[in-house]
Amino acid sequence: MLKFILLQLLFMSQPKPQAQPILIYVGDPMCSWCYGFAPELNEVKEHYGDKLDMELVMGGLRPYNTQMMTELKDFLTHHWEDVNKASGQEFNYEILSSDRITYDTEPPSRAAVVVRKMDPEKEYDFFKKSQTAFYLYNQNMHLAESYDSILAELELDTKEFDTLFHSDEMKQLVRKDFERAGEMGVRGFPTLLLKHGDKLDLISNGYLSSEDIIQRIDKVLVK
Repeated sequence: MLKFILLQLLFMSQPKPQAQPILIYVGDPMCSWCYGFAPELNEVKEHYGDKLDMELVMGGLRPYNTQMMTELKDFLTHHWEDVNKASGQEFNYEILSSDRITYDTEPPSRAAVVVRKMDPEKEYDFFKKSQTAFYLYNQNMHLAESYDSILAELELDTKEFDTLFHSDEMKQLVRKDFERAGEMGVRGFPTLLLKHGDKLDLISNGYLSSEDIIQRIDKVLVK
């Protein structure tokens, strides 16, 4: 009995293993700077590999917005051109003349949350492909069928996606993402936060090169 108690005390005195650091990415599929930021974030992910987990939070750039794309044409054209110059990401500007599509970012954000529920490991790839579908191919990301080719690429069931996409459950869950982003103090996108132990550090707010991001992450991790 005494030996058992001593073993328990020894076990309790051992330092507990640190949880894997988590890079929290707060963004929006219809955020142009998030689209431009994608190659930089890819390089960060490749650099750390399995040493760093990543979690996506839908920030809610313009959820439930009712303005037509054409109403925001001048404003968005300026931003898209800036993103193109900074990142080299290609844009198709034709959608900016549409008077049938609103700049409501809730549906594509909801779509990402649906994929998170279906297969969390595929959420990030889905998020990136949704960005390309909108900015390069000008798909209407409010329609479930606009995601069909992406779902096929990722080997995800279209019928299950459609059911979830239109469900009240997913509409509530994506709203929780928006609320969480606000609770973390995020006001702009893309934003990266690093969760390590009990700490949550801001890594970047806005577009930043992969080299600068890696430098900032390493600086936080050695604290």
